Amino acid sequence: MQWGSERFGKPVILTRHAVERMKSRHISPDELQVLVEYGQIKYKDEEHLWIYRAFPEREDNLLCAAAIERNNLIIKTIMTHWELSE
Repeated sequence: MQWGSERFGKPVILTRHAVERMKSRHISPDELQVLVEYGQIKYKDEEHLWIYRAFPEREDNLLCAAAIERNNLIIKTIMTHWELSE
């Protein structure tokens, strides 16, 4: 799965691990796109970030994508029951 993010202005690429986590956690491609385009962002450093969002219809919120922003936005993994920490 790959698409061009309007928000980030670059291609979004998923690692094999992220695709496996999507399947095991029943996260649809549409949910992932909404997460990336409209979720809140917390940067760890210049290129590592978390993108997170609650989905009211899901019982395993928050959904979170751990990503690296370089020439592409690389989604490393996707988590459920994520909690924001400082």
